[in-house]
Amino acid sequence: MSPERGPVFLARRTYRRRRLADAARLLPIIGTVLICIPLLWQGEGASGATRTTMAMFYIFGLWVLLALIAGIVSHYLRASENEEPPRGVGD
Repeated sequence: MSPERGPVFLARRTYRRRRLADAARLLPIIGTVLICIPLLWQGEGASGATRTTMAMFYIFGLWVLLALIAGIVSHYLRASENEEPPRGVGD
């Protein structure tokens, strides 16, 4: 007879924690790609100063958004580290 195996699926808390950790790892990559978008803008009829101003507003707004997302993800990751696993799991 084969030894008893654990559950095939992960617990919901473990699964969500791993997905949050994945999001935290992908955030710098996504941010880098999004910051490069103004390089692709071609303003027809707009002066160079207008394009530069729009690009700077875009980059600053994106920076604020990425900082907020990183703070939220960090908060949830820290909160899940402080929780104790339920009794009987992993014992």
